[in-house]
Amino acid sequence: MTKSAFVFAALAALAGCKKKSNEKPAEPPPPAQGSGSAGSAEMGSAGSAEAGSGSAAAAAWDGKTPLSLTEGFATPESVLYDADADVYLVSNINGEPLGADDNGYISKVSPDGKVTEQKWIDGAKENIKLDAPKGMAITGGLLYVADINTVRTFDAKTGEPKGDIKIDGATFLNDVAPAPDGGVYVTDSGLDPKFQPTGTDAIWKIGKDGKAKAMIKDKTLGGPNGITAGDAGSVWVVTFGSGEIYLVDAKGKKEAGQKLPKGQLDGIVTLDGGDVLVSSWEGSAIYRGQPGKEWKPVVENVKSPADIGWDSKRHRILIPVFMGNTVILQPLE
Repeated sequence: MTKSAFVFAALAALAGCKKKSNEKPAEPPPPAQGSGSAGSAEMGSAGSAEAGSGSAAAAAWDGKTPLSLTEGFATPESVLYDADADVYLVSNINGEPLGADDNGYISKVSPDGKVTEQKWIDGAKENIKLDAPKGMAITGGLLYVADINTVRTFDAKTGEPKGDIKIDGATFLNDVAPAPDGGVYVTDSGLDPKFQPTGTDAIWKIGKDGKAKAMIKDKTLGGPNGITAGDAGSVWVVTFGSGEIYLVDAKGKKEAGQKLPKGQLDGIVTLDGGDVLVSSWEGSAIYRGQPGKEWKPVVENVKSPADIGWDSKRHRILIPVFMGNTVILQPLE
């Protein structure tokens, strides 16, 4: 088994993804708390502060300390800040990462820490197909959601389904990022239901016309996971399998990668000024830095930090705790 396969197999075993739509998510190991619990998630900014948690904590929250939301989520994989609506969107797999069970959902969370709509977009509804939603992006009034081998689109304001874009040959579509021309970029981590490599590792570009084209396909890409747009049509990618960050230019050429302090990298967001935030499962941390330079943890002691978001208005990191059925709102100074 390759290192990438081993890492993902370990993830599958750790996640214990055997949940059905009518079952509660499996109880994760401490310190993260299960859905609906009132316990706290221990974490913080490099100094490891303890976060308040639950609906009572949200009601009294001043927005200056970490807040752990523990109610209403089921395997949260990604958090996206919708700046136009001033709301946080949370994708919930609610089952196996590759389970075509049509029970995934997307929650709405207000910036004051309240879950305003647990199932704003709900795969259980008759007119909505949503199996295992992961990364999300908004552009051109549409919400794009990665879902196994398909990118589903919804009206960003109403949540109404607007059509599916199936990517032939893809096996594990993972993250989505807006492209400067109005399209989106999508990663394929290249895994099958047993978390064995499929060799389909790729970076895809979907145009405004809904047509998908591979920027690069190569089984040595290391399990592409998080993605964000760079300059001149390029993208920055972080990998779960190989634990690195690298650039792919507009022509599909991959530049040399850089290892971060710890691997199993998941989400990536860019900040004003050129800094980047990257989540690491192996490090139980969020790292801040710039490609080719030094990386330092700004959040530590968070197990299974998945596809993070960034509230640019309030300078908060939005952390889905995959194994804890929790979302953490973490101010960043």
